Amino acid sequence: MFNQLTALGYGLVIFAVIIGVGSVILSNFGNAVGGTANTTTQYLLGQLGSSGLAGWTPAIIAVAVGTLFLGAFMIGKGRM
Repeated sequence: MFNQLTALGYGLVIFAVIIGVGSVILSNFGNAVGGTANTTTQYLLGQLGSSGLAGWTPAIIAVAVGTLFLGAFMIGKGRM
């Protein structure tokens, strides 16, 4: 079970790095261009940040850990 938790941890770290790098790139790109393009990049930055993809992170963690524990209990019942 700890192997699965380690893999889940690595996945969450990679997910966070992707969100962080994407936010920095979009922010710098938005500052480099003007007008409509800046409005669009700010919208995309919001969708990537806390109001979008990153907002789902706690739910993803809860479902993944819950599934791991349910799987562990189901395997334990089969051994009795």
